[in-house]
Order: sequence, then C-alpha cells, then structure tokens
Amino acid sequence: MIDCYYRRLDADGDFVVFDSTDGTRSNWDPEIQHGSPPLALMTKSIEELAAGSGLRVGRLTLDILGAIPVAPVKVRAWVERPGRRISLMMAEMSAARPGGADRPVARVTAWLLAPGDTADVATERYPPLLEGEAIPVPHSWVGAKGYLETVTWRRQPETGETGDVVWLSPLVSLVDSEPTTALQRLAMVVDSANGAGAALEPEQFMFMNTDTVVHLHRLPVGEDFALRARGSIGPDAIGVTTADLFDRQGFIGTSAQTLLVQRR
Repeated sequence: MIDCYYRRLDADGDFVVFDSTDGTRSNWDPEIQHGSPPLALMTKSIEELAAGSGLRVGRLTLDILGAIPVAPVKVRAWVERPGRRISLMMAEMSAARPGGADRPVARVTAWLLAPGDTADVATERYPPLLEGEAIPVPHSWVGAKGYLETVTWRRQPETGETGDVVWLSPLVSLVDSEPTTALQRLAMVVDSANGAGAALEPEQFMFMNTDTVVHLHRLPVGEDFALRARGSIGPDAIGVTTADLFDRQGFIGTSAQTLLVQRR
C-alpha cells in the first residue's frame, strides 16, 4: 500500500536522505519518478529553510537534470541570494549513478518575497472554478501504477473554454506521516498539467516535460486544486503546456512546462 512518496533516512553531511516509494513512479516509465514528487520534496526543503524569514514563495522552478530513479535520493537547500524583501533559494536532488558516484538529477529555484497589505487593490483575473461531475475517463494512462494511484483525477466535461479542466487531490503524504503544507500539496499535483492538457495521444507520442515553472500571486489553501491546462505543439518537436491554477477559493497562479515531443 502506498501511503507516502518518500521515507526519511539518516542524513549524509549537508544532505537529507530519503527513500523513494512506488508512489513516485512515472506513468511514462515506472523506473523513473514523476516530476511532482521531487518538486514537492524540494519545495518542502525550501519552506523549511525559509521558516522564520517572513518571506513567502512567489515562484517555483523545477528543472529536471536527468532521469530521477525510484531509489534513495539526497536533498540539500541553500540561500543563493539573501535579502530581507527578496531572496532566491535553491534545492537540489542527487541520486547515485550506476556504479556509484552521485549526480544531480533535479533542482528547484524559488523566489521568495516579503508579504505586505494590498487587500484593497487585489484583483482576480478569473472567477473561481466550481467542480462538477467528472467524466468517466480521467486521463490516457488509466491503469498505470505508481504516481497515478496517489492522486484523484476528476476531469470536467469540455465547456468550449480555453484549456481542459481537471481537479486533483493528493491521497498520500509527502514524507512519512509528516505534516504537508498546502504549497507542498499543490506541488504534488502541478506537474500533472502536461497530462491534463495533453494535445497528443500518448499511444502515438511521448511528450515529457523538462521543467515546471509555477508563479503564485496567492498562496494555495486546502487539498483540492484545479488545473486548466492546454498543450501547444510546434513544428519541430518542441512543445509547451501552460495552465491556470485554482484552489477552492479561486485563481492562484499559473504554470508552464517545456516539452520534448517524440513519435513512438
């Protein structure tokens, strides 16, 4: 039974070590991790590093540097650019190469900013999304084991608006039974925008993303998130998926992903 993405192990110097569970397995290849669990784990490291700073995350960028194995991984976080009002923090995940030496497999950079009071001028680009009855087939990987077993997908009927709407909710914790923040829960599902807004059939094409960039004008709340996503495919096998992000209270930000498209 999958009950979390990672199990905490003993530290190794500056690195915190985690064992990856079956819940991290990608729907593209069960030997590698889906992008959302690593993003969420490094987001957790950055939130822990930022605790007490008075800053909050405004942007998260996940760069996948290589195949992330379903194996023990090491994570470290540091302040790249300190500041009282604006700070750049980074987290890196490493895993062992076949044969021994560790290599970086993913990195998250985060801009953190000092909150103030702008409630009187706050604007909403889109009205809140209301969840309706889901259609029977939520995605093109029905039956896939691993990550897709750990998230509920409720795809909404097409409305003719720009983007396909899917409501997602994590079913497991991030690390053991440790508390999971709303930002970490969003990170646990946001990399799924590529699948939610797929413009191609995965039986005919692979379209794996190299990154996920999330901009948040408001921090998320709760456990349920909607992605209104759409993929665009260029003529030279490179694509982009963009998404509007919502929680139950309304619009919270956007995401974008770069895609490498390959025919099967």
